[in-house]
Amino acid sequence: MRYAYGLTSALLLGGATLSLVTGLPAGAQVAQNDAHKIEAVVPRVGAPASFADLTEQLQPAVVNISTRQKVHVQSENPFAGTPFGDLFGGGQGQGQGENGGGSETREAQSLGSGFIISPDGYIVTNNHVITAEGQGEVESISVTLPSGDEYPARIIGRDSASDLAVLKINAGHPLPFVKFGNSREARVGDWVIAIGDPFGLGGTVTAGIISALTRNTGTGSAYDRYIQTDAAINRGNSGGPMFDMKGQVIGINNAIFSPNGGSIGIGFAIPADIAQPIVERLMNGQVIERGYLGVRIQPVTDDLADSLGIPHNRGEFIQGVEPGKAGAIAGLKAGDVVIRVNGHEVTPNDTLSYLVANSPPGSRVTLDLIRDGHPLTVNATVGKRPSEEELAQNFDTQQPGGSDPFANPENHASHGLVEQTLGLSTLPLTPAIARELGTSTTTGVVINAVDSSSDAGAKGLQRGDIIIGAGDRPVASLADLEQAVRTAQAAHRPAILLQVMRQGKPAIYVPIRLR
Repeated sequence: MRYAYGLTSALLLGGATLSLVTGLPAGAQVAQNDAHKIEAVVPRVGAPASFADLTEQLQPAVVNISTRQKVHVQSENPFAGTPFGDLFGGGQGQGQGENGGGSETREAQSLGSGFIISPDGYIVTNNHVITAEGQGEVESISVTLPSGDEYPARIIGRDSASDLAVLKINAGHPLPFVKFGNSREARVGDWVIAIGDPFGLGGTVTAGIISALTRNTGTGSAYDRYIQTDAAINRGNSGGPMFDMKGQVIGINNAIFSPNGGSIGIGFAIPADIAQPIVERLMNGQVIERGYLGVRIQPVTDDLADSLGIPHNRGEFIQGVEPGKAGAIAGLKAGDVVIRVNGHEVTPNDTLSYLVANSPPGSRVTLDLIRDGHPLTVNATVGKRPSEEELAQNFDTQQPGGSDPFANPENHASHGLVEQTLGLSTLPLTPAIARELGTSTTTGVVINAVDSSSDAGAKGLQRGDIIIGAGDRPVASLADLEQAVRTAQAAHRPAILLQVMRQGKPAIYVPIRLR
């Protein structure tokens, strides 16, 4: 019903929009057209007068993809704990849930788009289009052509890291298909058209321009570099093609930025130069292997750069190093800033994850770093990147508890320089506080209160966090923290880098602006 309301609103707004654009009521514009012969407006050289001819050639190769899934959901037993509790859940092989309910299996469907890349029926789409949600499992995949013909599909290969998948259908006759183009030749401002099946409405064509190339969305994934477009892309467009004006696929529509679930003119497509080699390997049954260092990283923000005294928009900051992995073996440390890989600058568009992931496992790479303000070069033998599921478990920690270690503090909170410059009130880390926080750390200072108007408050520091480092030095006492602040002030740095631990979580670095 939400989609129906949205469609109705769009139709109701149509006439009002026309009035605003022309400056005349819609009826008056029609009357004016009847009274005067108006010559067709000729677009500028290079702009298409229509996308109709191109769409007519391309649309037959764009397909709808639907899956039928079994989804396991937990049901609640409203009569749990009563004499009637056995009447609900737990029967017919169902598991008993926390609330006396059982595990139910329900049918679900998903919709997406794809495109045919060969006459014998190979189809490219997004991996998430054919992946079951939660605890579900995909039972069948169906592909529907624009002609209405429907075929069962089988999975040839899938790759969750790049979110790409290849399917195969057997139509018994040659099928219309499209080809990959060269996305490296694309330019910001070029026309593109997107064809897909948004909201299950059927074949839909939208047009726009390329808004940005190699767009980094901040997910930190190895392939976080997209073509951004203002062509309308909505749910169900996932896996569909983005075409250039030559009719070649230069991107695979993948995601949108939207506060309301619909298109607001910010859509993202996987570039063809990334997708095509992966698709070819999947078609040939090859395993996709990527390089891996085993480090947790974050972009070098302006605050972080200021706290380290390095140039802005340069390199990526290492938050943590996984023991025994390639980065640790090479000698990388938390707090390092990697600025180049094999001489290639690490930038927001060419991230460390992207550069390393595209280095073959077993290859050697040269990493240029900044450590404690000094340049350093190390060589690393790239490891093999784990699966996305394994990566999700790396650095996994328990959630913090809810006890308050400051109910009866043994010491008074700090005042003075730290409070004035950082907006923090701190306590020494006593054995009693350490026990309440559930940490084995024995040195540092504990945050007792945070000024909500300070940068520390805006960055999420909170009561119970332990500061174990500031600048490039460890913090064992309030005096150490105060000295680090004075050092930053003497160097005219507008920010200081704090190393902070939170209950049950690994230490992270947080740049805090001085005030």
